[in-house]
Amino acid sequence: MVKPTIPSNEKQRLEALKSFNILDTLEEKEYDAITRIAADICNTPMALVSLVDEDRQWFKSHYGIDATETPRELAFCAHAINTPDSILLVNDANKDDRFFDNPLVTGGPSVKFYAGAPLNTKEGQSIGTLCVIDTKPRKEFTEKQRASLKDLADQVMAQLELRKQNIQQKIINEELRVKNNQLKQLSYRMAHDMKTPLFGISSMVGMIKEDYSEFFKDTEIPEYLSIIDNRVDYMESLITGIINYNLITNTEIKLEKFNVSKEIKDVLGKQINNDRVSLQLKNCDRDINHSLNSFDQIFRDLISNSIKFSNKPNVEIKVSLSEDESTYSFTYEDNGPGIPEKYWKKVFLLFEKLSTDGATDTGIGLTTIKELVEKLGGEISIGKRHDQKEGVHFKFTLAKNLF
Repeated sequence: MVKPTIPSNEKQRLEALKSFNILDTLEEKEYDAITRIAADICNTPMALVSLVDEDRQWFKSHYGIDATETPRELAFCAHAINTPDSILLVNDANKDDRFFDNPLVTGGPSVKFYAGAPLNTKEGQSIGTLCVIDTKPRKEFTEKQRASLKDLADQVMAQLELRKQNIQQKIINEELRVKNNQLKQLSYRMAHDMKTPLFGISSMVGMIKEDYSEFFKDTEIPEYLSIIDNRVDYMESLITGIINYNLITNTEIKLEKFNVSKEIKDVLGKQINNDRVSLQLKNCDRDINHSLNSFDQIFRDLISNSIKFSNKPNVEIKVSLSEDESTYSFTYEDNGPGIPEKYWKKVFLLFEKLSTDGATDTGIGLTTIKELVEKLGGEISIGKRHDQKEGVHFKFTLAKNLF
């Protein structure tokens, strides 16, 4: 018996094998299907997906044989990995100087015929084989069978690569989950740590205004104090907006059945100064199965903006709904000052604002809406009202099938 030669690239080869995290894993139907097909095409009773480790060959799939591994020094596959560009073919092991006295030939499983197609990584490392085995010598192994065995070996590698990518994706997703949780914790800590001194500043300004107003009533100091108050309010709104943005965009989607018309009315009823609003709903009295929390947040921000940025005593809001097989389509309009067309491309960007007026305008609200809409498989756009009157016109879609 001739022991298999250790490849010159053994270190790199073993590193490549271990990168797949496949050794000693449970059986998987994808690999079992390939060995079954290989045995059928090659007309053999046995077929293996064999991976050559440092001191053994381990079988990810073993069709027609009960063993799950053998010592590397006995393995036919350990010879096959030394010729990664060709199939190792042994027509009659009894007449081959390398194998005639091999225990796998003289005893169980009584290997007499062997054909092994190397499993090669994209970098050219041969980590094992897809092989077929017979207990009888074979004079012929056709070109068609050779080609099929090679193609099936490529499919094994494709499965291994896909499995590796899925594992890496799960690791990345878990890392993102951990970092998102850390970000949430940081946001809440930031809210507490930053709002506390801001509250102190606001209280101090209020005390100065109340207790020392007589000393500077004819000076510019009251104006300066109002500016400080305004900036404190802005910082509080900004911190709250960032926290809400992180919380909302990282919340897991949960589907619930709700009535669109009822929810929009409920959202409006919870807004400050909602008595200024005249709400018109078209085709909205229907039930849908969707993310209720996200739906409420989208309309909460839209309605809040309509009230906040309108200087009219009566704020008119129009919402319409249509649908097709895959999406719900909403239009939202109001009679406020609208958004000039030159700003349409930037209004959905984080922290982008149309002006510096107003302590609560942080440039986060529309970004949050866009993130939520896209998270729900939709798109949002801004345009002119169909009647060409002053005001905003948003159109957004939500996917019906989220999972």
